[in-house]
Amino acid sequence: MSSLPAPDAARLAAIDEHFHFGLSTEELEEFVPAVAGTLAASATVERLYENVAPPVPDRSWTSPTPGENRLGAWYVKTSVTESAEGPLAGRTVAVKDNVAVAGVPMMNGSRTVEGFVPRRDATAVRRLLDAGATIAGKSVCEDLCFSGASFTSQPGPVRNPWDESRNTGGSSSGSAALVAAGEVDLALGGDQGGSIRLPSAFCGIVGHKPTHGLVPYTGAFPIERTIDHVGPMTRTVADAAAMLGVLAGVDGFDPRQPDVIEPVDYLAALAEPAVGLRVGVLTEGFGSPVSDPGVDDAVRAAVDVLGSAGLAVEEVSIPWHRDALAVWNVIATEGAAHQMLDGNAYGMNIEDFYDPELIAHYARGRVDHGAALSRTVKLVGLSGRYTYEAGGGKYYGMARRLVPEVRAAYDAALARYDVLVMPTVPYTAKEIPPADVSLADYLYTALSMIGNTAPFDVTGHPSCSVPTGLVDGLPAGLMITGRRFDDATVLRVAHTYEQAVGGFPSASRVRAGLV
Repeated sequence: MSSLPAPDAARLAAIDEHFHFGLSTEELEEFVPAVAGTLAASATVERLYENVAPPVPDRSWTSPTPGENRLGAWYVKTSVTESAEGPLAGRTVAVKDNVAVAGVPMMNGSRTVEGFVPRRDATAVRRLLDAGATIAGKSVCEDLCFSGASFTSQPGPVRNPWDESRNTGGSSSGSAALVAAGEVDLALGGDQGGSIRLPSAFCGIVGHKPTHGLVPYTGAFPIERTIDHVGPMTRTVADAAAMLGVLAGVDGFDPRQPDVIEPVDYLAALAEPAVGLRVGVLTEGFGSPVSDPGVDDAVRAAVDVLGSAGLAVEEVSIPWHRDALAVWNVIATEGAAHQMLDGNAYGMNIEDFYDPELIAHYARGRVDHGAALSRTVKLVGLSGRYTYEAGGGKYYGMARRLVPEVRAAYDAALARYDVLVMPTVPYTAKEIPPADVSLADYLYTALSMIGNTAPFDVTGHPSCSVPTGLVDGLPAGLMITGRRFDDATVLRVAHTYEQAVGGFPSASRVRAGLV
């Protein structure tokens, strides 16, 4: 017998109204036993699944004390080590809290996910552990990861270690803060609109968004499959390369990945000289309506450093860059409303590594705690659902048809240049807004900085942010973007810049007056 209660005619009437089937009262009554008869399959699947699903492992964790969590960057702390050997042996890692660490609570910055404990490690976590890393804890992220700042997260905002009155950028806010503050060696971040690169730029660290599909997303809370990425956040480019070498490769579960990915030694690639590589400085990446001229100047100074290091630097115009954000916007709102909200994160109709426990937990949480969701998530739901209902999905379909056009425009430039460069963020970190901030100011602070980062989530090109010189005492970022699956060249250029400037300043040393 099915564990699901059989629906009555009133429940079927509501479903009939949703689908516009036009069933009469008599017809609905006839369907009641017919629908009930289909539920045995659901009960059988539930029983069979429980026979093969793993138990939740017993891993210890603690909630951080206020003294341990000055920046609000830790969600929970733990110490999970499974190997004393490997390329990351002895290195501590903070895992963004949208990525599953089995047996350790996961909240995804949201009351709708609070209380969930995964049964399985994400592929990225499994690979970090196999490489000798120690998982030091889960880092706070923005509410369902939909914000470029760091004040929408639950249980509270994440503060920038350079100036604790300012946000860290998001959505991988805790990961950036913990690396920048020196509390962990490395961190795992996620990126759908810039969420690795934005906080890396605001916090003065290295953040690499890999080529879409290079690193398995399996076990991370999805927003929209076509723009989901996970990748490294570190203090040096060499650490990012070492971490990427561990994370990259097909896992056989993630539909975002190609069937074959050739292995690359990203760390060894840094030793290859970058002299003679061609750098295209993207004209449309500067001087936006929200740009701080000081940030543009700092990035152009960084480009001059690359030129002095022997790279060939030229200005290049890609007009599509101005419109690419609109394409991302439709995919990230209508697509996320359909998958992340209506689809309870995973949606259906694609062969994926589904997490039934997370789906069920989040489905209940959205009903019980939907009012507590951030205004950025509510904007996604309202806008995405409206355009879906108004167009039946045609706007999403149009955006997907435009993606090859946008990608081809960047690819054409990347046929002439090895990398493209521009500012990661148009300004430095802004102050954390008060709780009663207006909706307009809330959305501006949360979303106005994504103009250069979001296009490459749509096109899938690898993109790395490295710190420039400080702007009024705060970090900014130089973003380096390359050909798909040529992450090694992106990292080579980033490493060349790092070596040319003698390394990147740290928040703690600058605040202590040591540099």
